[in-house]
Amino acid sequence: MDLTLWQYQFRIIMLGDSTVGKSSLLKRYTEDMFLESINQTVGVDFYVRFLEVEPGVRVKLQFWDTAGQERFRSVTRSYYRNSVGGLLVFDMTNRDSFDHIKEWHDEVRERVQPHKVLFVLVGQKSDRERVVSREEAEKLAGQLGLPYVEASAKTGHNVRECFELLTRRVYQGLLSGEVELQEGWDGIKCSAPLALQFQKASISQASTAPKKKKCCE
Repeated sequence: MDLTLWQYQFRIIMLGDSTVGKSSLLKRYTEDMFLESINQTVGVDFYVRFLEVEPGVRVKLQFWDTAGQERFRSVTRSYYRNSVGGLLVFDMTNRDSFDHIKEWHDEVRERVQPHKVLFVLVGQKSDRERVVSREEAEKLAGQLGLPYVEASAKTGHNVRECFELLTRRVYQGLLSGEVELQEGWDGIKCSAPLALQFQKASISQASTAPKKKKCCE
């Protein structure tokens, strides 16, 4: 894959309490690396990865890894508005981090208006003994209208799936009109806007085309 070519750029923000493993997930996904001890994020860190969402369609993913501590919140809030996707991460061994997910979700949704952020809920540290059940997490995901994935940055289990699920969710949202390119907004960039318009028009025509009736109807 030629990494200098991309059709779309999506900005993705990592959200959740401090020490839930946001940076570890990103390191595993972007560098296939896991560190037992990792420095806490101060402010915001930046990562990049490319993904082919369908044949010939390459997306440049820009990840903003935000600090979970309250003292950095004023810094991290400034990155909400220019993000189109968010991974809401909690630590399955830490009940408080799960209880705070709705606060993170509501704060981001409120601050990105009039834009929209699409989310995936991630239960991190699936390799360890959990205190938050899958049923609880799935119930919360259902209430918020989000997909839910359990992952482990340490073992690599489901890490790629978390990021690719969110990327494809944003891509489909772009094609369906759920999220849109907007002047002055960096959540999504497109290197060929006319091609996107043509693709969306083709999808629209296909969905509204009259279906042929079967002979027996």
